[in-house]
Amino acid sequence: MAVRRAVLSDAHVDRANERITDFTADFQDFITRTAWGDIWSRPGLDRRSRSIAVLTAMMALGHDEEFEMHVRAARRNGLSVEEIKEVILQAGLYCGVPVANTAFALASRALRETGDL
Repeated sequence: MAVRRAVLSDAHVDRANERITDFTADFQDFITRTAWGDIWSRPGLDRRSRSIAVLTAMMALGHDEEFEMHVRAARRNGLSVEEIKEVILQAGLYCGVPVANTAFALASRALRETGDL
């Protein structure tokens, strides 16, 4: 939970926890243990590198809401606005121009919210 809070923010995790129901509790426990406890806590990549990989995967798969959330997380993990732009350009080459166009719009919104644009 500490890694999840560090990457996504206390406010995000608190909102997610408020929405937990009996139906979703097992899934929330699963992602907290596996994504944040097992994968994001591994020593093989730093959080900046993990953010780059996640942004690329979210773009490629069209997970727009998760992409926008992870733009904010990438800033917390130390990526600059310029580096986020480069990730979008790089991934856009392989994922396609429409994907990059959407990613730029979503990233712009997220970065405006954080005061970075």
